[in-house]
Amino acid sequence: MDSFKAITSIASSGLRAQSERMRVVSENVANAASTANEPGGDPYRRKVISFSELISDGSGNSQVEVADISRDMTDFTVRYEPAHPAADNNGYVKLPNVNPLIEMSNMREASRSYEANMTMLENARSMRNRLIDLIE
Repeated sequence: MDSFKAITSIASSGLRAQSERMRVVSENVANAASTANEPGGDPYRRKVISFSELISDGSGNSQVEVADISRDMTDFTVRYEPAHPAADNNGYVKLPNVNPLIEMSNMREASRSYEANMTMLENARSMRNRLIDLIE
């Protein structure tokens, strides 16, 4: 595999991984206030994404892939709201374990990683075009 294809392959895997990360973070933010549908039930549980290294079969390049999307098993916070439809027998409502500040931090980090991969693709394209100009 030529080096330009390798760069494209590596950057593309990074773009896919960061896109999936942004999707998971968006889902967490969208459900930050989602409580249970029945009294005493569990609310939305935050999702967490993890990555792993993938060695490409053909080229032997190191790439990134989504290894797992799991649930954050930290405890829910509870709030006393006896009139809420999701309140248990004691009047407490379980709230999602989503912290919007952490999610925004994750989103910013994913966005910057995505931009870094895009820059790598643009630089590879620019180098390829300069090489073609030199040949002509």
